[in-house]
Amino acid sequence: MRTEQNLTRLDRVFARLDREPERPAHLDVPKMSRHRIALFAATLAFYLAIVWLVVITSWLVRLDWLVMFFRPYQQWSGIHWFVDYYVVLGQRGPTAVMVAAWLGWRSWRQHTLRPLLTLGASLLLLNITVGAAKLGMGRLGPHYATTIGSNEMGLGGDIFPSGHTANAVVTWGILAYLASTPRARRWLSALSAVTSLGVGLATVYLGTHWLSDVVLGWAAGLLILLALPWCEPLIARAEVAIFDLRDRWRERHDGRVPAPAAPVAVPVPFKAGATAQDEASAVREPAAPARSPRAPVYLAPGPHTTRSERMPVTPVGSRRPPHSDRLPRGTAASAARPLTGG
Repeated sequence: MRTEQNLTRLDRVFARLDREPERPAHLDVPKMSRHRIALFAATLAFYLAIVWLVVITSWLVRLDWLVMFFRPYQQWSGIHWFVDYYVVLGQRGPTAVMVAAWLGWRSWRQHTLRPLLTLGASLLLLNITVGAAKLGMGRLGPHYATTIGSNEMGLGGDIFPSGHTANAVVTWGILAYLASTPRARRWLSALSAVTSLGVGLATVYLGTHWLSDVVLGWAAGLLILLALPWCEPLIARAEVAIFDLRDRWRERHDGRVPAPAAPVAVPVPFKAGATAQDEASAVREPAAPARSPRAPVYLAPGPHTTRSERMPVTPVGSRRPPHSDRLPRGTAASAARPLTGG
């Protein structure tokens, strides 16, 4: 009994890995609810507040310098090797490949491109918003700081907000956004939050980012995840367009594109002993289908031959009238041949 139970569970696991026979009828697509809009507005206000506190060189900038002088990588040097590997979870290339592989399998299993298109839209928004903020504010990192106590803004840097942190929030948070059940969404949300929090603190530990860079990176990534429902209509239209393009390409590649068919005339059965007037009337009016089990012979329609050139043959044989004075071909040949005796 125990072996059968284990096999049953294994069968269920493999069944969940197989491709579904067709696309699910209802896919859970998050919508821009009032709660989500309120959370988006609060996160945007927090984002702007962090930027303002850094611009005016407030207490947040002083905290950045205190953490930098504390040098966590020297205080806890024993975990340096682990942090070096852990911070890779915030790099764009490795994380995008891992998450794209998982979402690609989801797309194949559910016959939909929405997971991959949603990932692409989120990464595009991340590059535009975070990249523009980095280049616009131009803040230098702790290793390149020039004046103690300054905000280091507008000096040609590109670390504010933290790209590692924002990428970790978006890349791992997209798994929770695309979760198929509420329970999976809660667990994946907690897992992505812990992962992105660890990535941000890892950059502070290594001294590559200020603490305010990490806080702004968390807010930047959360803004992108909260704004994704506004992109859902565009994602749906892109999916339909891609599937239509794929179907047309397959038809053209397989040679299944039907050529424009020329109009075909209705075939007219020929009867023995019919006159030209009867034939003309038969062409004007469609003939009734023959009830005989033996199919009649039809003329090939079309204007390529004239009526005088046609040599129709009916199922009963020749149209010439029979002659009583003619003998069958076999009888005449036998009568004309002289008999020879042995």
